[in-house]
Amino acid sequence: MQRLYADAALTQQLDWSTMLKQLSNLFKLRIGVVMALTSVVTLLVTPGQAVPAWQVLVLALTVLLAAGSAGAFNQYYEVDIDARMRRTNDRPFVTGAFAHSRWWLLLIGTMLLIGVGTAGWLLNGMAALYIFLGAFFYAVVYTVWLKRRTSFNIVIGGAAGSFAVLAGAAVVDPGLGPVPVILAMVLFLWTPPHFWSLAIARHKDYEAVGVPMLPVKVGDATAAKAVLGNTLLLTGMSILPFFFGLGWLYLVGALIGGGYFIYRSLLLVLDTSPKNGMRAFFASLVQLAVLLVFAVLDAQLIG
Repeated sequence: MQRLYADAALTQQLDWSTMLKQLSNLFKLRIGVVMALTSVVTLLVTPGQAVPAWQVLVLALTVLLAAGSAGAFNQYYEVDIDARMRRTNDRPFVTGAFAHSRWWLLLIGTMLLIGVGTAGWLLNGMAALYIFLGAFFYAVVYTVWLKRRTSFNIVIGGAAGSFAVLAGAAVVDPGLGPVPVILAMVLFLWTPPHFWSLAIARHKDYEAVGVPMLPVKVGDATAAKAVLGNTLLLTGMSILPFFFGLGWLYLVGALIGGGYFIYRSLLLVLDTSPKNGMRAFFASLVQLAVLLVFAVLDAQLIG
């Protein structure tokens, strides 16, 4: 295990709490938890036979493993960019807390193999496929192929979150009905305004390292309008499941969350300051959280 650290002396200096914090950073645990929760929520709202609690747990853990492996690969591959950006210069490969060693690639690959393999064994093949595709899109399609090449990087890379939705639905019904497909589109539309808001707030960082995020390519004012346009599409799409079986409680959540995100996006169009960029970024998180919570409440209390 010491071969994964910069040196033995540093290993001794790291206490358990620090190590856990570094690992959480490396594997982007917060993103992984969001993906796992998204998959579980979709499982709960997808019409079909009841799923045993142990399978719900397996779904959450396998999505978390796959997302963690993709997050770690992202940091392994982008260590040069991370070192020059204020938002990411405390990541463990940058600081030297973890050595930038090929041993990490072995661990990352093993995590993905365990996650996908376990899903295929204990859930079903389609759920395993979607879990793999989610990690593949984030690690390879977004991180390796698109991020440094095109301002559409996050538009296409946003499909990574959609696959978590499809994985949850596939546990109940591998054939997929309209509700999970629409929710997958919601995640697809959510990702661009979420990241573009952050990119507006961190414009100078992305510009300095040459990453062609939309605000760098077209300017903050145009990017803010794109955030608003995408948020309007997102909110409209998030309402559609109401017409395919979800109830009024879900609709209330979609309107509250979407309305708040639209409000913050409008303020961002009027003033593209970093402060408003971050507020729109956090509004996107609020919108997704409200949507997921109200979807579960609707399924459990009304459905």
